Amino acid sequence: MFLKSQLSWNISIPPEELHLDELKLKKSIYVRLLAEFAEKKATEELGYFIAVTTVDKVGDGIVRHSGEVVFPVDFSCITFKVFTGEVLRGVVHKIYKHGIFLRCGPLENVFISNEKMPGYCYVPGENPIFMRDTSKIEKDAEVRFVVIEQTFQEDTKEFRAVGGLEGDFLGPM
Repeated sequence: MFLKSQLSWNISIPPEELHLDELKLKKSIYVRLLAEFAEKKATEELGYFIAVTTVDKVGDGIVRHSGEVVFPVDFSCITFKVFTGEVLRGVVHKIYKHGIFLRCGPLENVFISNEKMPGYCYVPGENPIFMRDTSKIEKDAEVRFVVIEQTFQEDTKEFRAVGGLEGDFLGPM
């Protein structure tokens, strides 16, 4: 789910990037904010950082002993976080005997076990698939699934999710 968040971060500007011209200084602050936003990638509370939408306020700078100036910046952004019970769509990128892996937006690791795909049977081969009556799940297919569980890996700043196809209107699209 996409969320709109209000955040306040302290942005440090090194002495060589300080400018007397207000526009150049704001540009340095915005560029540094966007770089830190991209570098941070995700947090467990907010999910993946997608985009800064507005910069609401840049406060007065505070000079540090190192010569850097720290500016408090209030801004709005869009994040993407997965919630248990949420129905999402993903694209199949790996198929194994024991299940499939999907990508869903910035979420690279969604696993759906074959046990959570009622009625589907694994068909091995050069391009393995899962079949059920008249529907099939193959590589690059778009699949609607429900999130059963999600976890956040602090070291890689990535979420992992387990999904299922148990429910109405779930499966290949």
